[in-house]
Amino acid sequence: MNDTSSSVKATPRPFLGSWHRILHGLLRSTGQYAPRLRRSLLGLLFAAILQGLALACLFPLFDALLQARDGAATLFWLGALSLLAAAAAALRWYAQGFDFDGDMAAATHQLRTRLGEQLRRIPLEELQDRRSGDVNSALLGNVDENFNYVVTIADPLLSALLTPLVVAIAALLVDWRIGLSLLLISLAVIPLYLRQKPIYGAGTRKVAQANQLINAELVEYTQGLQVLRAAGREGEKASRLQDSFEHLRQVQIEDVKSEIRSSMLSSSIIELSVLLLVGLGIFWSLDGSLSLASLAAVLVIVVRFAEPLATFMNYSKVISIVEAALQRIDALLAIEPLPQRQPAQSPTGFEVRFEGVSFQYRQADRPALHELDVELPGNSLSALVGPSGSGKTTLTRLLMRHADPQSGTVRIGGVDIRHIQPEQLNRLISVVFQDVYLFDDSILANIRMARPDASDEEVEAAARAAHCHDFILRLADGYQTRVGDIGGRLSGGERQRISIARAILKGAPIVILDEPSAALDTESEVAVQRAIEALVRGRTVIVIAHRLSTIAAADRILVIEDGRLAEQGRHAELLAAGGRYQAMWQAQQQAKSWHLGEGH
Repeated sequence: MNDTSSSVKATPRPFLGSWHRILHGLLRSTGQYAPRLRRSLLGLLFAAILQGLALACLFPLFDALLQARDGAATLFWLGALSLLAAAAAALRWYAQGFDFDGDMAAATHQLRTRLGEQLRRIPLEELQDRRSGDVNSALLGNVDENFNYVVTIADPLLSALLTPLVVAIAALLVDWRIGLSLLLISLAVIPLYLRQKPIYGAGTRKVAQANQLINAELVEYTQGLQVLRAAGREGEKASRLQDSFEHLRQVQIEDVKSEIRSSMLSSSIIELSVLLLVGLGIFWSLDGSLSLASLAAVLVIVVRFAEPLATFMNYSKVISIVEAALQRIDALLAIEPLPQRQPAQSPTGFEVRFEGVSFQYRQADRPALHELDVELPGNSLSALVGPSGSGKTTLTRLLMRHADPQSGTVRIGGVDIRHIQPEQLNRLISVVFQDVYLFDDSILANIRMARPDASDEEVEAAARAAHCHDFILRLADGYQTRVGDIGGRLSGGERQRISIARAILKGAPIVILDEPSAALDTESEVAVQRAIEALVRGRTVIVIAHRLSTIAAADRILVIEDGRLAEQGRHAELLAAGGRYQAMWQAQQQAKSWHLGEGH
């Protein structure tokens, strides 16, 4: 019994409930501009009502003009119609100010800023599960879809819904048959809309997913074009991109076909209903039960709102677009940042410790780290070695708090990093990656991003320490030289030294080096090594090493295998132990000998 009653109560809610959710989502998205948007939408709502009242004035106006021939009454109702129409126009003008006055652009900017701030807060593991094109789509396309059509489309939608409804209610006072007929036609758009909404929603989602796929493919293709050309695979990759375009074309064709069929059916029903009303009005007029003045008013009224009613479904398609955009934006904003434990604490030392740390990536079938206990002393150089996929990079990611371990604790200076504020944790750690990412800006800006308040002299000092000052001066624009997309105008060694200068300028007490010289030629490697020496002095340094010869002098070497600590000690100690490290060392030495012998 309870289930039945609840289902009965829920029957009228799909229409109002859906619109209420969209309105609530729009107001939530506009933030501080929500009151202005609310006033604009209310202005359009009252404008539609006033327009309906203006049209309703046609009944007494035509009656005074054609039957009573009462000049005073004619002028009165003409004046009332004009005032109501003018008031409706004024309200529409006011409502459109949300666009014209720049509120829409400001709200769009604010939402993009909120999304950008959210990207800074959410765990990086979340972003790694998303393709960059998907994020671009949310930040760009979905934000525009969210706002660009709101006020523009709200006007015809409200006019199509409310104006005929007001006229129908007023017509009940003149002739109940005309009023009831107009009321049925006005309300007919609701079941027709509810019938088409799933079709529009499914089509909109499919098109949006296809567009997101293309965005992701385009970003991946353009970023990897240099590598693709070098490998002679740009055509093969382009064919995959073309497949995405073809998929979008097919989805759009199917979407348009389904929409046209449904829209034509709805439009035909509305137009036939209007024609039927006109026919009934003529019939009632001929049998004398409806005055000629009322018939004339009906003819003018149905001509006025027949087209808006018939095209209501076309406008309602935009509602589905906005709703889909809101869902994707809300999904991104709903991602919870990593929890911050209280009270906030600050470390007094810079030794690093992993205590019983276990971690597994969401998409992985086994843990990347398993109950790992590791201590990295402060002001020392510790090297992490081991085969690819052993968990070395995962350790550094957990230290930078890209994610939290499922169990165990990561500490800096004895403090659980979950008690350290994110901004402070970021200031404690500098990272030099093997694959350097530079932004398409000047060299000066790329170095200064580590400490935005640094002076030009401090940036230059960091560049000198990183042994990149001389090559920067040889460039056409010196420190103002733009580095190109991902630093593409610089060599690998030059990019690496710019990255080290950035880390030197930051001055963090903990430095992570992800084998920064592994992919460099001998000359560049020597320059980078000199730059690294300047970076690591007096700091806690963690090196992810692939070439064991580069970390033979490390204070501590930790061999990580299958997410566990296999061995630890100094170079000589580990060689003498005859374990996994010795086997790796011998393998690399034999590889060197093999290459030298082949060269002869």
